Amino acid sequence: MKRISLALLLFTASCTATDQEPSPATQDTDNDSSQPSQENGIIATNFNTPWSIAPAEDGYFITERGGQLFSVTEDGDISEQTLELSSSLYTGGEAGLLGLVMLDEEEAYVYYSYESNNGPRNRVAKIERSEQTWSETDVIIDEIPGGRIHNGGRLEIGPDEHVYITTGDAGNPDTAQNTDSLAGKILRMNIDGSIPEDNPFEESYVYTYGHRNPQGVTWTEDGTMYSTEHGQNAHDEINRIEPGQNYGWPVIQGDEENEGMETPLYHTGDDTWAPSGVDAYEGHLYIAALRGERLIEFSPETSETSVISNEYGRIRDIHFTEEFGLGITSNRDGRGNPDENDDVFFRFTP
Repeated sequence: MKRISLALLLFTASCTATDQEPSPATQDTDNDSSQPSQENGIIATNFNTPWSIAPAEDGYFITERGGQLFSVTEDGDISEQTLELSSSLYTGGEAGLLGLVMLDEEEAYVYYSYESNNGPRNRVAKIERSEQTWSETDVIIDEIPGGRIHNGGRLEIGPDEHVYITTGDAGNPDTAQNTDSLAGKILRMNIDGSIPEDNPFEESYVYTYGHRNPQGVTWTEDGTMYSTEHGQNAHDEINRIEPGQNYGWPVIQGDEENEGMETPLYHTGDDTWAPSGVDAYEGHLYIAALRGERLIEFSPETSETSVISNEYGRIRDIHFTEEFGLGITSNRDGRGNPDENDDVFFRFTP
C-alpha cells in the first residue's frame, strides 16, 4: 500500500522515528512453527509508534504518536486517514497524537499534544469525518499541562456513557495534588463535552487526583473502574478508581500511607512494568507493559499476576472484543529494540 501524505490543517507533523509503511502480516505457519497463527498472532506490521486502538463498526482506528491515523480491519487491511488539526502537533519525548475514542462512525474525540505560547500543552478535541479526512471541529478541554514526559493521554467511554481522560503531571509532581490543575488527574465529561453535574468537584472535569502518569482505564463487568499508572523508579500501580479520591502522588507511593490518600490495589514493588493500556475480560484485567515488554493478566480479587505473552516487546495498548484481544506495540518509540516489521498490531486469546 502506498502511504498517503498526512495533511494537517496548519502544520505538517514530523515523525520521531524512521517512516514505516503499515502493511498486512503475511506468515507461513506451515514452515515455521515459531510464528503465531493468523488466529492468534500478527495482523498488520510496520506501524511507527502506535498509541491507541479505537474500535469502530468495520474494524479499528489506530493513532500513531507522530500524527498519523489509520483504519484497520480484523483481516489487516489498512487505510490511512487524513487528519486536520488546528494546532501544531508537539511530538517531543512521550508527547504527540495519543488517545482516540469513537462517538460514532463520523465523530470522535482525540487527545493530542501541541505547541502553545507557554510551551507544550495537551487538549481533548472533537474530530469529524468526511470520507477519509478527519477534521478538528471543536476544542473540548484545553491547556492541559504537557511536556516531554507524563502526558497521560488515554480516552475511554465508561459504562455510565461518560468520557474519561487520563492526564499526567507533565514532570511537575506538585500539580497532581492541586485540584485546580488538570495535570495528574483522571477527568470525566459528558458525551457532549460538558461537565457532569455529579462530578465530585463543582464545575470541574476533575474526577480523581494525585496521579503521576496514568495511561489506562477500564471497567470490569460489575462496573468497577480501574486505572494503570507509571510509578517512579518502579512501584507501578493498579488503582481501583472512586470519584473524588486522592491517589497520593507525589506524597506517597507503594505501601506508604497518608490520611485522606488511597494506596494502590496493587503495585510492582522494585519491578518495573511501565503499564499503559488496560482492558477487562471475564473479571480479569489485561495490562500492556512497555518496559516490562509483556502482556500481563491480573486478578482484582486475588492480586495474582501472570504473563500472557512476552514475544512482542513493548506493548502500548490492548482492546478486547467478545472473543479475543488485540494489542499494539511501541518498539519504535526510542526506548525499544525494534524488529524489521515493527511496530505490529496483533491478536491474542486469554
